[in-house]
Amino acid sequence: MTAFTARIAEIRTEASGVKSFVLQRDSGADFPEWQPGAHIDVVLAPGLSRQYSLCGDPADRQMLNFAVLREPASRGGSERLHDAVAPGDTLTIEAIRNNFPLVAAEETLLIAGGIGITPLLTMAEALDRQGKRWRMLYGGRTGGSMAYLERLARHGENVAVRPEDAHGLLDLAGFIGAYRPGKVVYCCGPEPLIKAVEAWCASWPEDALQIERFRPKEQAPGIIDSAFEVELKRKGIVVAVPADQTIADALEAVGVHIPRSCNEGTCGTCVTKLLDGEPDHRDSFLRPKQRAEGKRIMVCCSRALSPRLVLDV
Repeated sequence: MTAFTARIAEIRTEASGVKSFVLQRDSGADFPEWQPGAHIDVVLAPGLSRQYSLCGDPADRQMLNFAVLREPASRGGSERLHDAVAPGDTLTIEAIRNNFPLVAAEETLLIAGGIGITPLLTMAEALDRQGKRWRMLYGGRTGGSMAYLERLARHGENVAVRPEDAHGLLDLAGFIGAYRPGKVVYCCGPEPLIKAVEAWCASWPEDALQIERFRPKEQAPGIIDSAFEVELKRKGIVVAVPADQTIADALEAVGVHIPRSCNEGTCGTCVTKLLDGEPDHRDSFLRPKQRAEGKRIMVCCSRALSPRLVLDV
């Protein structure tokens, strides 16, 4: 997909610490099609690209809408959007991607924590339009920190809003219940919530749990990186990857570019086919089954446990 620019038409305050951004195109052209679960890669400065879930109406091709939580320890993205842009400014959108698609199911359970509501909001609205069976559990620190409560209120009892200061931790067991064929759980939010949902659904079929992370998993302490080689099968070359360099950086140093965006293993942009070798998966994107198959690797962050990896590049 070719990058494009969009103008910030409006900035709204959706909750304490949460702003949403409405984008339009000056040319009047339609935005590319997208479906619930999609995100945009936004270029905020040279070398600074961030991913934000779309939370508008997919049917409205004249507008894109995304929301951003102001992070206390911002890595540059949320701080810039909250403090350094204004209506009328132009943003560059590198791509619209969907690594968290809504799949057909007999019953869909949506679990949102904080700003994790953004991709699930459009899923809820799509499921409602389709007359599907669905429910949502939405948690946050306080009611005032939880975005889109008015928009969710139209769904009545389908949505359970549970701010932690009034209700404590989310009752995941009571909401999710036991597995049965046709039930799919979606979860997006902070890592403790995701880990708790993963633990509850650990015995379920892998496809019955769909997860999206905004931040990478913490790696085990004490990891020592070693040098290794990467063979590019189609190009017929071997590239040395030093201990202090990623696969993607080593390849770019010899003129081989693999598309990437987040550089921390969450967005899925740089997934590359692995033909041989033992990968050291350090991403937060591939599912356990995909890791076990050993046929894919995310070259922005993962490394090798064998002396050489062979990539389909």
